[in-house]
Amino acid sequence: MKTLSSATGSLVIHSARLVDRGEIVEDGWVRIEDGVVASRGTGPDWEPATEVVDATAVAGAGALLTPGFVDIHGHGGAGAAYDDGVDAIRTGRDLHREHGTTRAVISLVTGTIDDLARSVALIATLTRTDPDVLGSHLEGPFLDPGHHGAHEPSLLRHPVPADVARLLDAGEGTVRQVTIAPELPGGIDAVRQIVAAGAAAAVGHTDADAAMAVAAFEAGASLLTHAFNAMPGIHHRAPGPVLAAAADHRVILEAIADDVHLDPHVVKLVFDAAPQRVALITDAMAAAGSADGKYDLGAVKVTVENGVARADDTGSIAGSTLTQDVALQRAVAAGVPLPEVVRALTETPARAIGRDAHLGALRPGLLGDAVLLDAELRVARVWTGPALPA
Repeated sequence: MKTLSSATGSLVIHSARLVDRGEIVEDGWVRIEDGVVASRGTGPDWEPATEVVDATAVAGAGALLTPGFVDIHGHGGAGAAYDDGVDAIRTGRDLHREHGTTRAVISLVTGTIDDLARSVALIATLTRTDPDVLGSHLEGPFLDPGHHGAHEPSLLRHPVPADVARLLDAGEGTVRQVTIAPELPGGIDAVRQIVAAGAAAAVGHTDADAAMAVAAFEAGASLLTHAFNAMPGIHHRAPGPVLAAAADHRVILEAIADDVHLDPHVVKLVFDAAPQRVALITDAMAAAGSADGKYDLGAVKVTVENGVARADDTGSIAGSTLTQDVALQRAVAAGVPLPEVVRALTETPARAIGRDAHLGALRPGLLGDAVLLDAELRVARVWTGPALPA
């Protein structure tokens, strides 16, 4: 499998089934000029280019071409945890790029305010040198202690305005989302503060009931962090935050289609309940693409057995070992139509963080991120375009 840049010259990829924005176009082609989609069409009517790729010759009959995958929630891969700095981030990103994730938000687990501010500032700098890094996601520390998951409970805290402002300011506008339990003291005000700074507020790691979740969404929260996980489930007399999110057309639901965090029937349920509002994330930790064994997830010790990561002290699921191509395969196997799964890997996550004007589709004017897959949905080749416009 080759990971290539489409940032210079002209590229035509032809004889593919184009899967994009909820539709499939047979025998399609896409032309990319200097890393930006210039045109698309069907059949043989494409013009010569610097590089021409016959999708069928590379990936076989039934080859698929999709936009590049966008992961808005992941913690590492290839043995590296994103909390450990630039080299670790680049190592993890190399692994996930090979599996189709052309752009990613770098998720950080709970730490001290000082440590998180340093990490967010580092990621802000990295966005200026590594165009595939879209910014940061603070998954803590403003979480419910009763739903801490693999986050260190002693480091959790209430969202004091000064702490929230310090973290957002450290990101210099590159904090893309902040997960928060809105029922914490000051939680709703923090949601407003996060949104006012241009980041997405995500309800998660929470004990919120439906009413509290609705209050957060009314305050501007627009994401649900890994739906069903680390929050109350659905009860027929207590619908909880998942149904509140599914009922609100403004809210996007993250889902982890690894057959561990969610049963395949529940994956299908989420897509059915929130059409065009599901973002398939990896929540991947360092063990993604690596062997079973002992790992660190922030301050938490983790053991991975049979590809399943659990915290040593509590047994809680501690992220995943998922890559987005496997998420694609498993969601399709769960019965979700292919175009909708691809949308959940591309257009919807880009929209969730306000980057859908440049990413998430193979349409003229958008960046030339693309993934070529074979008929079994295995990645054959990946192209990445240039940096997003400022």
